[in-house]
Amino acid sequence: MTLSKDNNKTNENSNQEEGAKKDNIKLSSNKSDFTFDVEVGKVLNLMINSLYTNKDIALRELISNASDACDKLRYLSIQDDKINGEDLKISISCNKEKKLLIISDNGLGMNREDLIENLGTIARSGTENFLKSLTGDKKKDVQLIGQFGVGFYSSFMIANKVEVIASKYDDSKIWKWSSEGSGNFSVEEISDKLERGTKIILHLKDDATTDFLDRFHIKHVVQTYSDHIDFKIEFIPENEEDGAKIEVLNSASALWQQPKDKITKEQYDNFFKHISHLPGEPFMTLHNRAEGVISYSNLLFIPSTKPFDLFHPDRKTSVKLYVKKVFISEELELVPTCMRFLRGVIDSDDLPLNISRENLQHNAILEKIKKSVVKKVLSELKKKSESDEEQYLKFWTDFGAVLKEGLCESTDYRDKILEICRFQSSKSDNKLISIATYLDRVKSNQKKIYFLTGENIDKIKSSPQLEIFLEKDIEVLYLTDAVDEFWVTVMLPYQEKEFQSINRNDVDIEKIDEKPADNDSKEDDEAENKKEETKDVTNSEFEGLIKYIKEILGDKVKDVRISKKLTGSPVCSAVDSGSMDIRLERFLLEQKQIQSASAKVLEINPKNKIIQNINNDFSDNNLKLKTDDIIKTLFDLACVIEDETIKDTKDFSRRIQNLIN
Repeated sequence: MTLSKDNNKTNENSNQEEGAKKDNIKLSSNKSDFTFDVEVGKVLNLMINSLYTNKDIALRELISNASDACDKLRYLSIQDDKINGEDLKISISCNKEKKLLIISDNGLGMNREDLIENLGTIARSGTENFLKSLTGDKKKDVQLIGQFGVGFYSSFMIANKVEVIASKYDDSKIWKWSSEGSGNFSVEEISDKLERGTKIILHLKDDATTDFLDRFHIKHVVQTYSDHIDFKIEFIPENEEDGAKIEVLNSASALWQQPKDKITKEQYDNFFKHISHLPGEPFMTLHNRAEGVISYSNLLFIPSTKPFDLFHPDRKTSVKLYVKKVFISEELELVPTCMRFLRGVIDSDDLPLNISRENLQHNAILEKIKKSVVKKVLSELKKKSESDEEQYLKFWTDFGAVLKEGLCESTDYRDKILEICRFQSSKSDNKLISIATYLDRVKSNQKKIYFLTGENIDKIKSSPQLEIFLEKDIEVLYLTDAVDEFWVTVMLPYQEKEFQSINRNDVDIEKIDEKPADNDSKEDDEAENKKEETKDVTNSEFEGLIKYIKEILGDKVKDVRISKKLTGSPVCSAVDSGSMDIRLERFLLEQKQIQSASAKVLEINPKNKIIQNINNDFSDNNLKLKTDDIIKTLFDLACVIEDETIKDTKDFSRRIQNLIN
C-alpha cells in the first residue's frame, strides 16, 4: 500500500487507499503503518520484558534466518541459470558510536508483501502455541523461541528498535520495515544501496552494547551456535577502510560430511538445536555415511522432548534433503510419517543438482535411500531398547503412538516396528512389555494374541470382557492409543499368531492350556462329546430367556447369546464376527465418517444369579414389568461399560429408581 510519486500510478494509489481503510493502516507520503497481530504483540511483550536469560539466542536466530534465505536462493539458482547463486554469505558488522549491530545476507530477500506477512503476522498458530508452552522458567522458555517460528522477535531482547532493509531477488525495489516493538510497525520504499538480500539493523539497548558490539563475543556466539552453517559468516570491522581485515567466523562446512571422530558432542548438540529449534539434547544421534550402489550421508536426531505439533493434522516430516551439500527441499517425505519426530539432513551425491521437486517425489534413488534410512533408525532403536530400557521407555512415552502409525502404513516395516513396540498388559503390573515378552508367556495351544482397547488403563481393567482371561491366567494386551484401533485391523499374523480383540463374540479360549486332541484316542473323543452335550444342555436351559430378551430389546441388539467370557458379571456388549470394533466405530462416528452405530451382541452369563432369577421369572405375567425393566437396565449398563450412548436416559433413570425402591 505504498504511495508512489509516479503520476502513472494514480489508480494504484486509489486502490491502496481503499485497502488501507479496510486494514486500518495509516498512510503517509511513502510509508504505511501497521498494527501487529494480537498474538505477535504478546510475544513481543515477552521478548522485551521477560526473556532475558540468554540474549545470545537473538543473534543465533537471526543468523539462522539468514542461512535459510541463502539456502532458498541457492536452490532457485540451480533451477534457473539467470539467478546468481554464487558467493552467498552472511555478514555481521557494528557501529559502536550509534550502538548498532547489523546482520545482512545476500540470499532470497523480501518484497513489501513478504515483510508484512513474515514480520507482522508470522506463524499465528505458532505464536499461540508458544505462549501456551511457556513454563515460567526463563532458561527453558528462551530455548523455545525458534521452535515456534518466533525467532525474529528475539531481536527485541537486545534492541529497542529494529529496522529491516530488504530487496527480493526478482524485484529491484528496496523496502524498509521498522518497529520499536511497541505494537506497531511501518513499511516504506526507500532509495538505498542493496543489490539483493536482507539487512537487519538492531538499535541496541544500553545493557546489550557490551556484548553485541564486541567482536570477540560475536565470534564466540557464531562458533557456539552457527559454526556448522554452510555459508561463510564474516565479521566486517568498522575500520575496514584503514586496512582492518574481514574475519570469517565459522568453518562453513557441512557437519554431516565430516568424519564422526572429528565432531564433538557440543557440535552435534548445537547443530540439533539449529535444525530442530527444540531445547535440550537429542535422545539419539544417527550419523552415517553409506557407500556402494547408492551413496549418501545422513545426520539425524531423535529429540528428547515432544514437539508441540506432533499430532497436528498438517504435520509433515522435518528432514531436509541436500544434494552435494546444496539444500533442495524440506517438503519431501524423506522418512515415513510415523517417523516425523526425526530432525536432520540427508545428503546424496547420486542425485542431479537440477532435479525438480516434482521428479523427486517418485525418484527411485530417493526411495532406496528412504528404505535404508528407515531400516537404520529401527535398528538403532532396537539396540537402544535392549541396552538401556529406562531411556528407551522415555522415548516410547513421547513417540510410541506416532511410531505405531507405521503398523498401518507399510508391510515393509511392520514386523520391525512391532518388535520395538511396548505395551501394558494384564500381567505387566503397570510395566511396559515387548511383543516378544508376551509371546514367551503364551499358553499352550494359544493361537491368538489377545488385546483389549480402551480410553485408558483403568477403564480397560474394569471391563467384564477380561473375566475369563484373568481366571485362566491368559495375558491380554491393553491398547489405549487412538492409532491402536487401526493397526490391529490391518496387522498380519505375527509369528503365526493373529491379533484378536477380546470384545468380540466369537472369542473361544476353552481349549487353551489343554493337550492337543489325538484323533486316535477314543477317550479324548468321548470327553469332547461329553463337553459338547453339557454345553448344549446349558444353552437349551436359556433358549426361552434368550428369545424373550430379543423380543424386549428388539433392534437394539443384533443377537443375544450365552457368553464364553463372563464369570461374574451378568451381561456384556460384544461385537459380532466381521463387524467393526466398538472403539473404532465410535471414533468414526465422531469424525462423521459413518452415520450411526451398529447393533451389538448382548452376551449373558448363565452362572450369574441375576440372569438365573430372570430365567425363572420371565414367564410369570405378574413379574413381567419388573423383569422387562431389569432386562432393559442390564442392556443399558452393558452400554455404559463400553461408553456407548444410552438412547433413553429418562427411562433409564426411572427404571433405576424403581429397582432401588
